Amino acid sequence: MIIAVDTKNINKNEPADDDFIFEIFGRIIPQHAQHTFVVITEEKINDSFIHFKNVIPVVRKTRKENAAQLYIWYHISLPAILKKYQANIFISRGGTAAAAKIPQCIIVPGLSFIHQPFLYKKSYWLFYKKFIAQSIKKSTAVFTVSQFCKQEIINRYKVNADKIQIVYKGINENFKKINDEQREIIKTKYAADNEYFIYTGEIAAHKNLLNLLKAFSAFKKRQKSNMQLFIAGKQGYDHEKFYEQLRLFRFKDDVKLFKDLSSKKVAELTAAAYAMVYPSKHECFATPPLEAMKSGVAVVASSITVMCEMLADAALYAEPDNFKEIAVKMMQLFKDENLRNQIIEKGKLQAEKYNWQNTSELFWQGIEKCFL
Repeated sequence: MIIAVDTKNINKNEPADDDFIFEIFGRIIPQHAQHTFVVITEEKINDSFIHFKNVIPVVRKTRKENAAQLYIWYHISLPAILKKYQANIFISRGGTAAAAKIPQCIIVPGLSFIHQPFLYKKSYWLFYKKFIAQSIKKSTAVFTVSQFCKQEIINRYKVNADKIQIVYKGINENFKKINDEQREIIKTKYAADNEYFIYTGEIAAHKNLLNLLKAFSAFKKRQKSNMQLFIAGKQGYDHEKFYEQLRLFRFKDDVKLFKDLSSKKVAELTAAAYAMVYPSKHECFATPPLEAMKSGVAVVASSITVMCEMLADAALYAEPDNFKEIAVKMMQLFKDENLRNQIIEKGKLQAEKYNWQNTSELFWQGIEKCFL
């Protein structure tokens, strides 16, 4: 069987989901040496695949300035590649099927082009609006990352539920619990021996970080502590707007920004945190709270549907539009050490459910259905 996998990230404004595609196929490919995998990439082949003998790398630069060029890629260039290498199955990471008459599995990690259209160039948005629906209908199988996303796809596109398979993301192996001595070293280095709350993820105003600042302010006014707030991650679409909000923030000296850190460094800061606060208003799957749980860190999360699905009873929840409620949950953890310890223990058990081996096995089962 020849399986073609498109690893390209089409929309540069939307955060790339590289971990998902590379973690999955980095496990699937060596476990299924009887199959050949045609890996389509933008530049050089990813290190996860380079040593496998059953991989054929195909490097193709893609012009992506407008919808017409995206159309050419999916309707002309990509079908030509699939035909040249006689692919039996095509896996698309971009939620868009190719104009080819072979079984296709598409990954639809969410419908952000509907909920957050500002993340997309207008031409991209128009492209997705037209072709996501067609691709879901055309595909043999659709993979998504949560029950929440699955239900959204069913409701919007009237697709049969049996066609959609949920494959939860795993957690990066860098995230793990550290001992007290290591924790104190990190706190000394970055927080002058103080405790700190942490948010990790995209640094962007649309991630509801203004309400995080307001909640932290309310916490500081009530508790009179030396607690700090760390915000760590990659700069997002509207990060300048957030930086201006932070510049005017009363407790800005107690807030530390860490931009574009490696996964290893984010894991280090997370593991030493007092608690994570994740106030996002819209997600289809959010890895940072699970990373915190795996690291033995308590979590306060927004009470949106997908968070409750992912985190179950292993977190404290607050309405994301209500910064006072977020602050109350932060104070509960600060004042009640028994509650915090209970949340930490539940979190460790919850995080164990999310691992890349399980995800890759589920994904492969979905692929097998396409050629059985």
